[in-house]
Formats: sequence, C-alpha cells, structure tokens
Amino acid sequence: MFGIVRRCLFDGYSTTPWLRSMTKTLTEAQVTTAKARSRLEFGEHWRRLDAEAHLGYRKGKRSGVWFVRWRNHHGGANYKQASIGVANDTNDKLAEGTLTFEQALTQAREHVTRSRTEAAARAAGPAPTVQTAVQAYIKERNARDSRRAGREVRSDAGHRLRRYVLGQEKRGGQKAVEVASLAAVDLHALQEDDLLTWREELPVELKSTTKQRLINDLKAALNAAWARLSAKQKKLNPTFLSIVKDGFKAERIDDDGEISVARDNQILSDEQVGNLLRAAREIDDEQGFDGDLYRIVVGLAATGARFAQVRRMRVSDAQRKEQRLMVPGSYKGRGGNGGSVPVPVGEDIIEVLLPAISDRPMEAPLFERWSYEQEPGSIVWKKSKRGPWKTAELTRPWNALRERAGLPEAIPYALRHSSIVRGLRNGLPIQHVAKLHNTSVKMIERHYAKYISTALEDLARAAVVPLVPRSRELTRGQLRPY
Repeated sequence: MFGIVRRCLFDGYSTTPWLRSMTKTLTEAQVTTAKARSRLEFGEHWRRLDAEAHLGYRKGKRSGVWFVRWRNHHGGANYKQASIGVANDTNDKLAEGTLTFEQALTQAREHVTRSRTEAAARAAGPAPTVQTAVQAYIKERNARDSRRAGREVRSDAGHRLRRYVLGQEKRGGQKAVEVASLAAVDLHALQEDDLLTWREELPVELKSTTKQRLINDLKAALNAAWARLSAKQKKLNPTFLSIVKDGFKAERIDDDGEISVARDNQILSDEQVGNLLRAAREIDDEQGFDGDLYRIVVGLAATGARFAQVRRMRVSDAQRKEQRLMVPGSYKGRGGNGGSVPVPVGEDIIEVLLPAISDRPMEAPLFERWSYEQEPGSIVWKKSKRGPWKTAELTRPWNALRERAGLPEAIPYALRHSSIVRGLRNGLPIQHVAKLHNTSVKMIERHYAKYISTALEDLARAAVVPLVPRSRELTRGQLRPY
C-alpha cells in the first residue's frame, strides 16, 4: 500500500481518485539552461507542460536526455512516456544532434498532442483515413451533381479521385491503377510530406490542368473531412488544415508555362470564330441536329461562358427587347455563384435563337437537342425526346466542325478564351471583363497578362499627340546649336 502511495507521489498523480488528496504538487526543476542543469543531481527532473503532461530531463554521468510523459486516458497504464532526444548540456545554442530546452519543449508538446489525437481517434472507432475521406466526398459530389442534372450521374471529381487516389480495376482500354499509398494514411497522422510525395508520384504525362483539378478535388475532400469530423467531436491534428494547405500550395507545380501556351493556341480571331460558326451550321444540317448544334455553338461564342453555364440557360434568359442573354453563374468555387450575368449581344445572335424562344415556356431550357433510342429488335435508332444538352454530347459534333473550319486544335473553351481577349483588346476594364465571364480579376491578370499589356499599350498609343512643332512652324533663331 505504502509502495503505491510512494510511486504516485513521485509521478505527481495518483492512480485512483481516493489517493489524489494524498499527492503533492509537482516540484518543477530548473532545467531551462545548460548552466542550471549542470547543478542538478543525477536522476530525473520535471517541468510541467500542462495539467496532465510533463517534460522530463534525465541527468546521467556523460550527458542528459529529454523525454516526455502524459496521462493516458485510453489505456490501462497511468502514464505513457516517450524519448525526445539528447540534451545540449554544453551551451544553449542550436547544435546538430542535440536539443536545447526550447526545442525539447516544442517537440514534447507536439508529441503529446499527436498521441492524444491518435488515442481519441482510436477510442471513437476506426480511424478515418484519406481513403474514407475521399469516398465520402465522392458520394457527396455524386449526389450534388445528380440533383443538378435531375438524374443519377457520376461526378468528374469522382472519376479523377478513383483513378489517382483510390485506384481502379482494368476498364476497357484503360489499364488497372493501383491504390495510392496516400489512401491508407490516417487523417490524424497526415503530414505535409505525405501530400508532397503523392503529388510527385502523379504521372508525368498528366496534363497540368487535369493535375490541378485533381489537387483541388483532394484538397476539398480533406477539408470536408475536417468539417465533418469536427462536427462529430472527433479530434484531428489541430494543424490539419495548415498541413493540407501547405501540401497543396499551387506554386509547387511549376507548369504555368504549359497553361499559358495552351491558352495562346486557343485565342481565335473574329474570322476564325466565324469559320467555326459556319462549320457548325453545315454540320448541323448534315447530321440532322435541327438547328440545335448551331444554336448552342453560337451561344458559346456570343457569351464566352462555360458549356456548363450555357446548357443551363432558360428561354427567359434570352431577352430579345434588351438584346442580351442572362448567363447563370457557374458552380465553380465554394458554394457556387448565385444569380445571372447580363451579356449584351447583337441582333444577329437573337435572330439565330428565335426558333428556341418563340412560343416556348419561359422556364424551358433554351438549348435543347434530340435524344435517341434504339427500336426494339432492330439496329435502327430513332428520335426519342428533347432535353438539355449533357456534358459530353458536344464532343463528337465538335470534332467534325473544327475539322471543317480548318482549326483542328480548337476546343470549345477556345470560344471563351477568345471572348475574354476580345473584351480586353476592345478596351473594356478588366473588372468588367471578369464580371461578364463570371470569373475573377486575379484569374484574368494571371492567364491573360500579355493581352492586358497589349490592350493598355494600344489605348495609350491612341492618346499620343504630336508634341514637337514641325520645322516650317519654327521661326529663324528659335533653334540654337548645342
């Protein structure tokens, strides 16, 4: 009995509540400097970290060492203990292989915090991992995209994260992809190096834009996990959000040059845009689109909006009298962008859209197309019903019309790039160009900087006036030799 009490007094805490009143307050030793530690007796000495954790210093004949102990609420032992490192008992300067008091204090606190977090996570059930965080995020994204589409769909984020984080089996011409090692990492143990290693192991041939979307998806999944687990009172590392932010810093990927080149190749002149529209009308007639293909390509060219925005426009968004199109905000960014942006258009655009406007309900989709179904027992396909364009339905006819236009490298997004540059070249303020295209000034300045400079130079050049008088206007004696 007395042995138990004596051990509890030494530890500073009792093992049972009825013994706590018999314990003494921990006496803190002077261990903050090398000189103070040199005066201590051999053995263990303590400094308080918090109410239930202590930094320990064990003085030996040759050198001293730092260690830490903390109360274990999720195990049988009263305390847990871990080594921190060798103490610098020579001086209080930083030295490789040894730790000053301040260094030991910092490492001890980090170790205790990490250990408590791991213990709390284990006590709450199976530890959440990057894999479970990604799976939950994919489920949420699929549900959100399905609500928007009005049918069951799989999100683009789900496709990317399965391929490069969760892994996937062989599918058609696609090879099987192994699960990333990052997937097995517990969230409470996640470190910046884990994220950087995953980024470095991504395929070299992966396009820079795809890589950045993938990184944004994973970052969103981890941030969502933090919010979800915090709401359930499950603990993660307090620095979790900082780790995620630092591990996904955009400047770590040095491929902005590739993005700039891609955008340069997609800036079309007004004549080239006209060629695309002419080709769209021809392909529309040849492939039986009944004007649907031509109208949506005209809509993309006239507004510079993303395909996802244009295909959500309603009949009421085409305002003939005001000669403008109301483009709904994109789903990009946290929470999406509410409201619509008015984009002025010419009478020629309104005329092309008239068949989709006249005698149609105001809430009906402005841009529709026919869907097809196969006749029972036959290989013949027939028109089924009309409905909004789907994400991938523009791909096949676009390939045909860009070949017809003599622009084999052009992508639908080229119409957006070209619209932004057209606004800049015509002297519109950057803020107004950003507003019209539902994006930020920062994005415009980052990706279209050289077009901004050229546009400003053109404006400045237009303001140039002759300053030096012509020679015949000078009277004799006005010019003096140097």
